[in-house]
Amino acid sequence: MSAAAPSNAIAQPPVLRIAPPTRWWAVPFREIWDSRELVYFFVWRDIKVRYKQTAIGAAWAVLQPFLTMLVFTLFFGKLAHIPSDGLPYPVFYYAALFPWTYFAFSLQNATSIIVENQRVITKVYFPRLDLPISAVLSGLLDFGISFLMFIAFMVYYGIRPTHAFLWFPFFLLLALLTALGVGLWLSALNAIYRDIRYVMPFLIQFWLFASPIAYPTSMVPAKWRWLYGLNPMAGVIDGFRWSLTGKGTPPGHLMLISIGVVVAVLLTGLGYFQKMETTVADVV
Repeated sequence: MSAAAPSNAIAQPPVLRIAPPTRWWAVPFREIWDSRELVYFFVWRDIKVRYKQTAIGAAWAVLQPFLTMLVFTLFFGKLAHIPSDGLPYPVFYYAALFPWTYFAFSLQNATSIIVENQRVITKVYFPRLDLPISAVLSGLLDFGISFLMFIAFMVYYGIRPTHAFLWFPFFLLLALLTALGVGLWLSALNAIYRDIRYVMPFLIQFWLFASPIAYPTSMVPAKWRWLYGLNPMAGVIDGFRWSLTGKGTPPGHLMLISIGVVVAVLLTGLGYFQKMETTVADVV
């Protein structure tokens, strides 16, 4: 028997070519799924940094909506006597404030996350969508803590959940997608125009009073409610109140308009973010 001749072929390492997407509307879902552990790392890092060296830690997630609820209850409830859809004022305001706090935090976090991670972006490739997605997901911990506080309110006032509670996950998803869609637009714009960060406080404050937080949607004239529904958080806030307490404005035409706006903002935000991803490392 003759020995086989040794092979001179050397195994070549696999070559991965990274190229910008040929279509700006093509979303790399497969890459995002493959990098899900990286998203988890970003989320965990954000949570640790947020509560590092804080005196009361995660209690801040409750204090902010709780103190705002006290102010709204005193001025808008006890003094201005604004209707509350038959709910106690603390429940009426807190049911809107704790999802709003999550939305506002996620939006601010998503807007600045590209600039804050510019050193990572310019050194290594990964799906840039991981950053705004992680910014939105990291706020869910605070949201969960605030939700436990709301349950305590419901027990104290003797409010029992109804069948409407089955809609609660849907409205939470709607709030998440709203924050993600707007955050995609603002994060890409903030990478180019750094004065976006100066606009954010005014935008958040204006959006708060343009949403049914301090007042019910029933106070908006009926002929203008279709226009009011263009604010996606109007549908989210009404949905939270209705699904958690069984009172308020159930899903209807206003909700359909809000859902349509959320879908439009999310799709256009994805497209614009994908378009800017090819140059963001050069301008960030």
